[in-house]
Amino acid sequence: MTPERDIGKDGHVALLEFVAASFDEYVSNGGGRGLERALAMAPEAVIEEVALSGLRGRGGAGFPTARKWTALHTGTGPRYVVCNAAEGEPATFKDRLLIRRNPYRVIDGIQIAAHATGAEKAYVGLKEAFSKEFDALSRALEEMERADALPVGVELVAGPDHYLLGEETGLLEVIENREPLPRVARPYYWGLFASPPNENPTAVNNVETLSNVAHILAEGPDWLRQWGTEASPGTMCFTVAGDTEREGVWELPMGTTLRELLAAAGGMPEGVKVIFPGASSTALVESQLDTPLSFEHMAAVGSGLGAGGFAVYDRRTCVVEPALLFCRFLHVESCAQCPPCKLNSGDVLEFLEALQRGDPAADLEEALVRARGATDGQKCALPTGTSLLMQSLFLTFEEEFRAHAGRECPSPRGLVLPKIVDWDEEAGRFEYDERYARKRPDWTYA
Repeated sequence: MTPERDIGKDGHVALLEFVAASFDEYVSNGGGRGLERALAMAPEAVIEEVALSGLRGRGGAGFPTARKWTALHTGTGPRYVVCNAAEGEPATFKDRLLIRRNPYRVIDGIQIAAHATGAEKAYVGLKEAFSKEFDALSRALEEMERADALPVGVELVAGPDHYLLGEETGLLEVIENREPLPRVARPYYWGLFASPPNENPTAVNNVETLSNVAHILAEGPDWLRQWGTEASPGTMCFTVAGDTEREGVWELPMGTTLRELLAAAGGMPEGVKVIFPGASSTALVESQLDTPLSFEHMAAVGSGLGAGGFAVYDRRTCVVEPALLFCRFLHVESCAQCPPCKLNSGDVLEFLEALQRGDPAADLEEALVRARGATDGQKCALPTGTSLLMQSLFLTFEEEFRAHAGRECPSPRGLVLPKIVDWDEEAGRFEYDERYARKRPDWTYA
C-alpha cells in the first residue's frame, strides 16, 4: 500500500511494509535490534535519540514524543507506560492495521519507552470490540515472554466501545477499573494509581508512535528524517473512507498533499464536496486539496491532522447529512462531566434534525452560538472538536444550510457514520458499525 518511490528506499522499511506472522519471523527480518540497542544505552541517551529524530505523536495533537518522556523524570512515585490502542476516531483504521501486521514491533516500542522513562510496568489499552487486535497482541506477548524478550511486564486492558476510551486520561481511568471519564491533569503530571505524595507520571503514546520508536532506535534518528518536513518528519499512515474508488490505509511521507492521498485511493469521480479530518477539526473543501499533510501546514489552514483519518464526501452529498452524523456522534460520546459540551452539542443536534425534517424554524444563528459555547469549562478535546467542526460547516456551507430550511433534503443518500469495524483489503472497502445508530447519549443502546 506504499509508493516505492517514497517509502522503503536505501534498504530501509517503513511501517506498513514490515509484516511479521511470528516472533521468529520478526527477528529474522531485523526486528528487536531497536530494543537491544536501547537497553545498551542510558535512558537519557534513548530520549535524546528520539528527540533528534523529531518524532511527534501520531494520535492527534502531534506532541513531541521525547518531550513527553522527559517530563516523567521530574515526577515522584513509580512510572508507567501506556500504549493507546483504543482507536475510535471516525474514518481511522491505521493503529488496528499496524497491530494486525506486526504486534511485535509495537511491543518493542513499548519496551523502549519503558526503559527511557524508567517505567516499572506497561499497559496496552484497547476496545473490547477489537478482538483480532487483542488476539494478535496476546499471541505476540506469549511468544516474546517465552523468548525472554520482555524486560518489563505488559498487561492488556480491554475497555468499552466509547470514543473517550481513546482520550489519554479516559484510558487511564479504565486501566484503574473505572468508566472512561477524562480528568484535568495530564498523565505525565498525574498518572496511573497516583495518590499524594506520589504523582506516578505516565507516558501515553499511540500504536503508530511506538512503532516508529522501534525503527528509530534500530536505524538511528536519521531514519525518520529521510521523509517528511522539517517540523513533521517521517511517514504517516492515512485512512481514507467514503466516496473514493478504494477505501483503505496508505502510508505516505508527511507533507504529501491531500490531493495526492486521494489519488492514491483512486480519486473521487464525482468531485469533492467536503472532507472531515476525523471528528475533531475543521472540515476541508476542494480548494484546500493542495494542503500538505503535516502538522504545521494543516494548522496553517485552520484545521488539524489528527490521527490521519479522512471521511470524504463527493458533490452528490447534501452537507446536512454528514453534519448530522458527526454531530450526533460527538453528542452521544460526550461524557457530560462538562455540561456545556453535552447540552450545547445536543442543541446543535436538534437544529440539524429539524433541518433534516424540513422545519422552517431551524435557526442557524442559534446553532452557531451553541457550537461556540460547547467548549466552556472543558476537561478534554471533545468539545473543541464539536465547536470547530460544526462552526466550519455552518460558515463554509451557510447558503446550503439556509436553503435547506423548510424543505426536505434534496439529495438524501442514507449515509452511515464511518465508524470502522473492519477492512476488506482485497475489495478496498471498509465495514462500518451499523449498530452505532442505536447508541444513545447515556451510552446505552436502543
